[in-house]
Amino acid sequence: MKKIVDVSLPIGPVHPVFKEPARIKCETMGERVLSAEVELGYVKKGIEKIMCGRPWQEVMFLAERICGICSVIHNMVFIETVERVSAIEPSPRAAYLRVIVNELDRMQSHILANYSYCYTIEHETLAMYLLNIRETVMDQIELLTGARVTCAYIIPGGVRFDFRPEEVAKLRAALLKIESDVKRFQGMFANGRMISLRSKSVGILTPEEARIAHAVGPTARASGLRIDERLNHPTYKLLDFEPIVRDECDNYARVMIRYQEVMQSIAIIRRCLDELPGGLIRNGGEVGAGSIVWKGEAPRGELTYDLKTDEFGRIIEIAIMTPSIMNIEACGHYMLKGIDSAADITATFISSDPCIACNER
Repeated sequence: MKKIVDVSLPIGPVHPVFKEPARIKCETMGERVLSAEVELGYVKKGIEKIMCGRPWQEVMFLAERICGICSVIHNMVFIETVERVSAIEPSPRAAYLRVIVNELDRMQSHILANYSYCYTIEHETLAMYLLNIRETVMDQIELLTGARVTCAYIIPGGVRFDFRPEEVAKLRAALLKIESDVKRFQGMFANGRMISLRSKSVGILTPEEARIAHAVGPTARASGLRIDERLNHPTYKLLDFEPIVRDECDNYARVMIRYQEVMQSIAIIRRCLDELPGGLIRNGGEVGAGSIVWKGEAPRGELTYDLKTDEFGRIIEIAIMTPSIMNIEACGHYMLKGIDSAADITATFISSDPCIACNER
């Protein structure tokens, strides 16, 4: 009898195009993928257990070490969770400064994700261009916070440092360069024939499938879902934020939406700089006992902290839900299933921008 499955095709955990270790197990018939499963667990850190029993001052540093690519949002959501437990209100100026640094971090993450995709489909020229412009964004994060990756910039009641006028001028000049270059690279991606062949109508995730899989972030918005936790954030509400949504539902849409969101982040940063309130960068307050759940929008989607503290500000219980686990599930169950070429497996996986470090916390 003829077998239904021709080959069980394992990819990873070590693969040239994977930023972090993961294993994709595909069942194929010829080149067509019949089913796929993403296997995790290669770099488990146990960081939530390490956090328990420690004071918030130590956990603040641990939180941003969950993932180096999206460290600022982990810092931001943890601190905002602590603030809500303790009835601490950040100063208006600090709230805007937080958004600026968070959007810079979103920009470098999105550019890195698109670099990974271009490298995966072997468009190395565009990939290197993107990696180079990401350095400009990282330079701005370092200029404003003092560090490139683990900044510890956001603290209860405010932020550590204010922006000096000369730093703001340098940031505005850098944004002009980033905007110009990203527009050019977005055009190269949108109009490249090879990119179209490798990206359009590949890795389809329909709106209904995205809902079933609880996809979040750009992966969900590229499938027509208007999902973005920034809509619920008090500071972003002041900025009239509106998420970008596309309806192509494929690899092309997931990459293009990140280009568009980089441009949107530049606009948000400029508005924050234009409307930056005066006053202090830090309010007083003391971390106390309580429990709460708080969410934020990481570059990959919804990030949730479920936190319980004692009267001394020590973390009693903490549970963190990161966005990539839902997007990886969506990728394994829907996006990879039915792909007509095994060569598109890695490209489709990378198009969901999986963050293994967050999942392996």
